[in-house]
Amino acid sequence: METAPASVDDRRSLGDTGEQLAARYLVETGHRVLARNWHCLEGELDLVAQAADGAVVGIEVKTRRGLGFGEPIEAVTPAKVARLRRLLGRWLRDHPDVVAADIRLDVVGVLIQPGHPVRLRHLRGVGG
Repeated sequence: METAPASVDDRRSLGDTGEQLAARYLVETGHRVLARNWHCLEGELDLVAQAADGAVVGIEVKTRRGLGFGEPIEAVTPAKVARLRRLLGRWLRDHPDVVAADIRLDVVGVLIQPGHPVRLRHLRGVGG
């Protein structure tokens, strides 16, 4: 029996759930969420947060239901990291009131498998 592909709404719902879980995890680990789903003409940052050490962090959240295509964080390519770096620079220019002790990009992978606990993996300072 062939499985129907996930609909756009299903993928969006999964992504939204992953971003909510990632945001909650970040707050629990001392971050302050400054923005969610920030958009500009060049693209979107899933989350922007300020870490306890004052660093402003652009966070890409990748959520999957299984490992058929690898770990969620493996979906973040060098080209994606370069685009995220440009987006974070744009976000900082658009928010001059935010003081950054440092700047970095992180990836949070969220694995949501039926019958298993949710698993989060946080990579700090990707592509830097």
